[in-house]
Amino acid sequence: MKISCIIPLQARRTVAPVLTTLGLSLALALAGCAAVGPDFKPPDLPAAAQGADYTATPLPARTAQAPVEGGAAQQWVAGADIPAQWWSVFQSTALDALIREALARSPTLAAAQATLRQAQEGLAAQQGKLALPSVDAQLGAQRERASAVQTQKAGGQLLTLFNAQVNVSYNVDLFGGVRRQLEGAQAQVDAQRLQLEATQLMLTGNLVTTAIREAGLRAQIKAAREVLQAQQDQLDILQKQFDTGATAQSAVLAQQAQVAQTQATLPALDKALAQTRHQLAVYAGRLPSEPGLPEFALADLTLPPSLPLSLPSELARQRPDVRAAEALLHQASAQVGVATANLYPQIQLSASLGSTALTVGDLFKGPWAFWSLAGGLVQPLFHGDALQAQRRAAVAGFDAAAAQYQGTLLVAFQNVADALRALQFDADTLAAQAQAETAARQSLQISTAQYQNGAVSYVQLLSAQQAWLQTHTALAQAQAARYADTAALFQALGGGWWNPAAPPEAPGAVVSQQK
Repeated sequence: MKISCIIPLQARRTVAPVLTTLGLSLALALAGCAAVGPDFKPPDLPAAAQGADYTATPLPARTAQAPVEGGAAQQWVAGADIPAQWWSVFQSTALDALIREALARSPTLAAAQATLRQAQEGLAAQQGKLALPSVDAQLGAQRERASAVQTQKAGGQLLTLFNAQVNVSYNVDLFGGVRRQLEGAQAQVDAQRLQLEATQLMLTGNLVTTAIREAGLRAQIKAAREVLQAQQDQLDILQKQFDTGATAQSAVLAQQAQVAQTQATLPALDKALAQTRHQLAVYAGRLPSEPGLPEFALADLTLPPSLPLSLPSELARQRPDVRAAEALLHQASAQVGVATANLYPQIQLSASLGSTALTVGDLFKGPWAFWSLAGGLVQPLFHGDALQAQRRAAVAGFDAAAAQYQGTLLVAFQNVADALRALQFDADTLAAQAQAETAARQSLQISTAQYQNGAVSYVQLLSAQQAWLQTHTALAQAQAARYADTAALFQALGGGWWNPAAPPEAPGAVVSQQK
């Protein structure tokens, strides 16, 4: 429904009562009207989400523990809240500083912020266009020659006509189409705001897991170098024994091959470490060549002993991606209302008030004022099924958004379940790996002593060396997995974005390019 009112500068006393009566009538009509189409309600969670478990079988009260770094037992605290700066649980000042820098410099986050501002301004534009009256002033001048018939003078007359008027237009929303459009625009803003929170959560999660990956790679490199040093020491002993004729050359060659194999593992680890640091720099909004990127080691991180665990019924309200999918579903519902309102009559009212004079000085005085009021109603009768097809398309769009919401919700529950089981089983893995590494190291020590005394063959010594190499590097991987699993759980639970505590911006940060 659309009302167009054009109000001139003269004869206000004549038209004002008419317009006042018209406005009161429309206000009373609108007060009794309800918007057509469905009223949105948040979707209900699946019945299984009303319980207390994310997995088919209950979790243990706490994880296993191991007598190594990063081997402390962890327990879940059901219903505990999550801090906004969730990464602070690792107690790393270097990680905190890097994340603050990334939040201020990340182009991905800046793009999400700009997209939100775009949606907000789009909503404001629609509110001004659809919900509020539009007022335009017009002033014009026209030079013309009137005909002799018009002026009753031979040859006619040259005239200059000046015109001034005010046009006012207003969209009357009798069946709620405008309200549904604004409802959909607001839902789009909500979706973009939540997408911004999801982008920030993804950025901080990527930074934390990448820093942990770097720390794990450094631990693996350290373990490989320790094994390499032990193998090199054994090779030196064998070489001396060979020089004195106490051992065969085959033992020396076998040990040389073992040293070379261990050395061959280092370039691949160094390559992975370099690429990880390049990725970390990009997440932080830096070029890989920029200096000052902090280094991370497992010893610099603290494994939190207690982990918050939100109730399954609260997860849909905490995950920003799920909330964003719900907002898009709301927008699709509003589009159904818009398409439904288009099936109903459209009322058009218009009014005009203005003045015309031969001189500018006479424009606002004299008997040249004019005004007009008009009204009309348009009822769609036949549009080749276009309007019904548009409504069916809007309903199909709503069904698609509902399915996408359900898919996003399922992935959210899967993420939490995966993180919980990873924390459980990787703790078991670390405990077993710590025992295996201890046994392999003791076996190597015994085999080395026995070989030196001639009690075992070199083949047995070589086997012990290989076992320690494998278990020693695998232990470093298992240690890093515990930290990564912890970060994954915080990310899967939503990261605490509902507890706003924005960190300070890094010096020199550029938040917005234009105002």
